[in-house]
Amino acid sequence: MNRTMTNDNDNSPRWNLTALYRSDDDPAIDRDLDLAARRAESLRKAYRSRIASAPTAELIRQALAAQLEVQRPLLKVYGYAQLLFSADGAHEGHKQLLARVREAWSAVSEIILFLELEIVHIADETFDELILSPRLTDYRHYLTRLRAEKPYTLDEAVEQALKRKDLSGKEAFSQLFDELTAALRYTFTMPGEKVPRQVSGEEILALLYHPDAPLREAAFTTYLDEHARQGLVLTSCFNNILLDHGREAELRNYPELMTPTHLSSETEPEMVARMMAVTEDNYGLAQEYFRLKAELLGVERLKNTDLYAPLGTAARKVSYAEAQQLVLAAYGGFSPRLAQLVTGFFDAGRIDPFPRDGKSGGAFCLGVLPEYPPYLLLNHTDSLRDVTTLAHELGHGVHFALSGRQNLYYYHAPLPLAETASVFGEMLLTRHLLDHEDDPALKVELLCAKLEDIIATTFRQNVLTRFELAAHRLRGERLLAAEDFCDLWWQENRKLFGDAVTMIEAYRWGWSYISHFIHARFYCYSYVFGELLTLSLYRRYQKMGAEFVPLYEELLAAGGSQSPQELLRPFGIDLDAADFWQQGYEVVRELLRELRGALAELN
Repeated sequence: MNRTMTNDNDNSPRWNLTALYRSDDDPAIDRDLDLAARRAESLRKAYRSRIASAPTAELIRQALAAQLEVQRPLLKVYGYAQLLFSADGAHEGHKQLLARVREAWSAVSEIILFLELEIVHIADETFDELILSPRLTDYRHYLTRLRAEKPYTLDEAVEQALKRKDLSGKEAFSQLFDELTAALRYTFTMPGEKVPRQVSGEEILALLYHPDAPLREAAFTTYLDEHARQGLVLTSCFNNILLDHGREAELRNYPELMTPTHLSSETEPEMVARMMAVTEDNYGLAQEYFRLKAELLGVERLKNTDLYAPLGTAARKVSYAEAQQLVLAAYGGFSPRLAQLVTGFFDAGRIDPFPRDGKSGGAFCLGVLPEYPPYLLLNHTDSLRDVTTLAHELGHGVHFALSGRQNLYYYHAPLPLAETASVFGEMLLTRHLLDHEDDPALKVELLCAKLEDIIATTFRQNVLTRFELAAHRLRGERLLAAEDFCDLWWQENRKLFGDAVTMIEAYRWGWSYISHFIHARFYCYSYVFGELLTLSLYRRYQKMGAEFVPLYEELLAAGGSQSPQELLRPFGIDLDAADFWQQGYEVVRELLRELRGALAELN
């Protein structure tokens, strides 16, 4: 049975957040916010100016440990507030708690900002000696990354002012975007129904996988047209967030707009530029698949609403319970340890699986703190693709679970590896399904789904990154109209689709609903990185067999304790090798050959 919008009175499963707090008015929230504020003041009183005047390894170690104790209760509340808001953004208490904790985070950040600034401004010779001390072993990589920011770090008063204005600047526009898009509803006549009704974004986007082509186009047009009607607010959000980034880049003298992302990701600009260029050189692979799918669908040329169309007369339905079993089997065939971690999400109620009013769209996994379990938000609508999404988000989940042995500084993997476990989980699921399926028609469907995932995660994310960069550059020259964003979006997508895909007119607004542009500058290239890297890792797994598993588990457990290059060294991967990125696209080429072979078998 297809799952539709739930309501507050139904019995559908929700996540259990009581490990964090009982409710949005739990008195423990006030206590933790107060504790964070008091610890911040104590930290400032105990350490301010001491590191600047007479730094020692022991003094820095104590200060960094104290900083973690400031952040811990605040991050706990912040994570809880984000989870509540994502589950029901229309709830007034959830909105107020999230706004409150954002203000608290800003205030505390101002108080303890001095610590990182004093470390950054230690004389180079002194720092080079201190960093070698055994007392700083647990913080060495964090300190090295922090020092990379030195050329772009400003005086404390300026840094405090920037943090303060962020609260009413880019963070306010981010919150506006979130609240608006979470509240959007679309008037549409759903399949099997006779009259239109209000539906969520997740419900209407799920129709992109419906077998009826006119329905797909009508659904996506309805979705995009509603965003166009909200164009005044959405364009304002984009304009102000882009302007904020550009002005801060000027203030800090970043050599390029993507510099802060490179610093936080520990990636070299040349490496990312090479990866994106190789991706664009392989756009022909995507176009080859698009033409092949047009043949499978019996049309002369695809529309972009046909990209995810099912090949049969009806899309295969997979219940949430069945999806659980498939994903557990896929992880279990690879690693009993990972399967045990996956089981914990279901047994402990740490997944919110179904769409409903007020709930955020899409899917994510949130790791709150190393000592607390991560949580998953899904919007399961019984599609085969939803099974892949479950495998993907559980990959993030096991990554957080394993990296929980790290301190808070290293809990999160570096951005280029943030998608490794999730994409690897997708590969495990795909291979499990292919290896246990005898029906050639379903094999074709599975291969098509995997190729479409790879295209979306490499080629499309490259398009998104190019669009974002172009939009930032143009915003540096002038205020952008909605039509400017639409034109840039159209131009970049045309490069990918070529003459193989026709874009529907409403797709000019395809930029307006992508939250990564709002929340994380240039995050999208990490998907390209993660997908190509994971294809390479999976190929090594196929060659190494069981001896690969502990190396992979150790990679996830390392979190962000080393640079991406260091983390990948045990696998013999050199990110600077000229042909590394092309290796990933050779896997895509092999999947295309496998698909053609399955089609020959079917025929």
